[in-house]
Amino acid sequence: MLELADDVMRQYIDASSAFTALEEAEREQSHVRGGMYWHKGHSSAPDDFYLVRTTPSGSEKSLGSRSGDTERIYNTFQARKREAQTRVSGLREAVEKQSRMNRALRVGRVNPLIVDLLNRLATSGLRDHFRVIGTHALYAYESAAGVRVDNATIATQDIDLLWDVRKRVQFATALKKLDSSMLGVLRKVDPTFRVRDSQKYTAVNKDGFEVDILRRETTADDPHPVQLSDDENDFWVTQAPRAQELLDCAAFSAVIVATNGNMARMETLEPMAFVRFKRWMGSLKDRDTLKRRRDVSQAEVVEKMVQEYLPQWDRK
Repeated sequence: MLELADDVMRQYIDASSAFTALEEAEREQSHVRGGMYWHKGHSSAPDDFYLVRTTPSGSEKSLGSRSGDTERIYNTFQARKREAQTRVSGLREAVEKQSRMNRALRVGRVNPLIVDLLNRLATSGLRDHFRVIGTHALYAYESAAGVRVDNATIATQDIDLLWDVRKRVQFATALKKLDSSMLGVLRKVDPTFRVRDSQKYTAVNKDGFEVDILRRETTADDPHPVQLSDDENDFWVTQAPRAQELLDCAAFSAVIVATNGNMARMETLEPMAFVRFKRWMGSLKDRDTLKRRRDVSQAEVVEKMVQEYLPQWDRK
C-alpha cells in the first residue's frame, strides 16, 4: 500500500471538490426543472392570465391567477433557474478541466467503464437503489485514504451491485420513467452487455466484464424470484448470504477517478463492514481456496487502511 505523491493528492482533492460542487449544483437545478408561463384565460375573460407550472414530462399545474403573489413566484423561479443553469454550466467546465489534469497526472486507475456505469446510474436516478460491494469497493476506500493498494489485491473483471429489494416499488417507478429495463440502462454505457443465459443475475460485455446484481436473502414480505423489469431479457437478481448486514451498515461514499481522468461517485459500505464480510467469506470451507485467500488479504488491507488513514471509520 503506497501513499499518493503530493502533487497527485492535491490534484485529487481539487478534482473531487469540483465534482462534488457540480453534484450539489445539479441537485439544486433539479428543483427548477421544467418551466412556468402565463396562460391566457377563457374567451369570456380575455384579460385574465393564470400562472402554469410545467414539468419535463409535459404535465402542467395551475398556480393561480395573475396577482402580486404569483408574479413573485414567477420572477423567483426564473431567477433561480437562470442562476442554476449558469452555475451548472461553469462547474461542468471546471470538472472537464480537472478531468484533463487527472489524466495528465495519472490520478486515476479505475476502469473507465466503471465510472461510466456509476454516472449512468446517477443520471438515471437509480444510484440510491444500489451499493457497490466486493473488490471494487477498494477503489472508494483508497481514494478517500490517499493511497493505492497493490494491483493483485484490487484486480477484477466484475462488479457486484447490491440492490435494495425494500425499495422495489420506487425502483420500478424510476425504470418506467426511463422507459427502460435495467439491462437497457447498462447498454447505454456499453451496447454489448447481455444477460447470461446460465446466470441470469449477471450481464457480460464483449470484453468479458461482468455486472452482477445481488439482493438480500428472502424474508417473509419479499417477492421471490425477482426480475428487475417486465423485459424478458432483463436481470433476475440472486440472493446473497448476509447481504442484509451490508444494507444495514453505514454507507461510505467517495469520488473515484478513471484512467481517462473522468470521475464518478461510488456508494458502498463502511470499511469495517467490508472487513467483517470479507473475513467471513474467507472462513467458508466450501469456497474456492484462492478466493478465500484473496478475501482475507483484502480484509487485512482495508483494516490497515482504516487504522492508519481512516480512523474515523474504525467501528468494530
